[in-house]
Amino acid sequence: MNELKHFLAKHLIPLGVVALWLKTVIVSATAFSLPIQNGVDIFLLLIGPLGSLMLLLGFSFYFSKHVRPLAFLLVYLLCTALLFGTLLYYRFYIDFLTVSVFLQFSNVGGLGSSTAELVSPYDLLLLIDLFVVAWFTISAKIERQPIERPNGKGFAWSGLVALVVALGVSHIQNPYLLKTDYARDELVASLGLYNYQLVNLAQGISAPLKESWANEATASDIKAEMQEKPSPDVDVFGLAKGKNIVMISLESTQNFVIGQTVNGEELTPFLNQLIEESFYFPNIYDQTAQGKSSDMEFMLDTGFYPLSSGSAFVRRYENTFRSLPQILKEQGYTSAAFHANDATFWNREAMYETLGYDEFFSKDDYEVTDELSVNYGLKDKPFFAQSIDHLNTLKSPYMAKFIPLTNHFPFLLEQEDQSIDPADTEVDVVNRYVTTIRYQDEAIEQFFADLKKEGHYEDTIFLLYGDHYGISRQYESGVHTLLDQEENTLTHLDLQKVPLIIHIPRQTGQTIETEGGQIDIHATLLQLLGLSANENLTFSYDLFTRPSDVPIIFRDGRFVSEEYLYADHTCYDRKTEQPVEETYCAKDQEIVREQLALSDEILLGDLLRFLD
Repeated sequence: MNELKHFLAKHLIPLGVVALWLKTVIVSATAFSLPIQNGVDIFLLLIGPLGSLMLLLGFSFYFSKHVRPLAFLLVYLLCTALLFGTLLYYRFYIDFLTVSVFLQFSNVGGLGSSTAELVSPYDLLLLIDLFVVAWFTISAKIERQPIERPNGKGFAWSGLVALVVALGVSHIQNPYLLKTDYARDELVASLGLYNYQLVNLAQGISAPLKESWANEATASDIKAEMQEKPSPDVDVFGLAKGKNIVMISLESTQNFVIGQTVNGEELTPFLNQLIEESFYFPNIYDQTAQGKSSDMEFMLDTGFYPLSSGSAFVRRYENTFRSLPQILKEQGYTSAAFHANDATFWNREAMYETLGYDEFFSKDDYEVTDELSVNYGLKDKPFFAQSIDHLNTLKSPYMAKFIPLTNHFPFLLEQEDQSIDPADTEVDVVNRYVTTIRYQDEAIEQFFADLKKEGHYEDTIFLLYGDHYGISRQYESGVHTLLDQEENTLTHLDLQKVPLIIHIPRQTGQTIETEGGQIDIHATLLQLLGLSANENLTFSYDLFTRPSDVPIIFRDGRFVSEEYLYADHTCYDRKTEQPVEETYCAKDQEIVREQLALSDEILLGDLLRFLD
């Protein structure tokens, strides 16, 4: 034992670097879907984490020999926690942690009951070296045994050279790398997980400066760059003018559930029936980023893309906006949001005030008991039932937005609330998803019946929309089994579609195959209300007139255009469904970079404060 302690005391720092580097490379190569396509990518995967780990662990050099063991342990613990936390976060969101996500945990909560679904027994292998280091450093501290350090200058210079080489090769390979911070998988693949976090930290620190540097001239220039929208469709323009508006967020609902059966039973019998009497858009893509439900609300209310890192609800709630509630207030509307969770969840209370909502009915306004709750909170059926009394207090015309909770990962529901058997796939999450989707459908059916009974139905336009995906890529194999489809990039992208149903009583139903994104719901609603979206600064297109040559842009740089789509760092021809040279996607890629940069500049610079 003494020989082992002596060996560790002499070689702990370089051994620590090797152990952290090795498990970081293994996790990056096996658990993350990184764009590793050639020898240069493999080289960057190997060298990317090395320099930053040497410099971070070398930080313990600067402490006295008796403090050095604890300083080394602290840095080692933080690096391991970052790796493990990123792994769990990636498994569900297929994305990487950012500084903004860390900072907003107090506002949005963590993974909660979802965490158990994400942990694998093999994850313990990532902690073995941490236990060894902890055991040794604590005993070394107790026994006052110093940790020897390697040649300080040589160690530091080696780490710095590795860091510079990784940055230099990455820049040569992709000059846009640091300009497209939303392409986080490319950043991690090229720079390594720890360098990526340093870049992300620098970008987070610089974000407030953009607001300080912004001015009226910048705002005017950007307004001139915004694309003018097509003229409205005269057949639908003003079709719902002056009507009440009821918006229902379909939590975690993907479009594949519409019309789908399991064991001969429809998953969404009520929505299927409603679609026959509604405008139904089956080709609307989920464009949310790390803000998920709050991102959907943000796009719906403002017509702007969400931020790539964190949530605009948390990061930019003090901005000036031209939102739906503000626009409708000028038309005499009252606006309200209904969500039986804490008012501070996703910082809604503060953001709703900024957006101009008159009322926010949150958890304190509902009877929330253990018997009536599951998973994230109040079940959908009592939520909608209790919301009716609050809705009755609103003055017409009103805009009312309802955000239910039950159909949320990991899709938990008591047996007595299940009216359909779980699916029989190899993925339990997908099997349970079937039961919560049906429960949500039944809750909405009952809500419509109550609205009719209370006189809220006839003079109302209803918007029902999927807020984001429910089944992440981690669990998609179960969906592919359910749908009997091949698992590839194209089918994954197809599963990113969410339903959009616009129901106006006594209007003939119509399925509209136009492709668009969630951001386009903003302009579509305005057109139906007889209000031109061209009067406001927005990235939203009316779905009745959306040009087919305008790409649908995802926050991570992917896109879908008329002829091509770009996903998983590959350009695909949509007719042949085969990969083609990236030059075919170059024109649309430039549009994507420009549009996302414009949206970010407006939000981070709070430029709407300069515009009338």
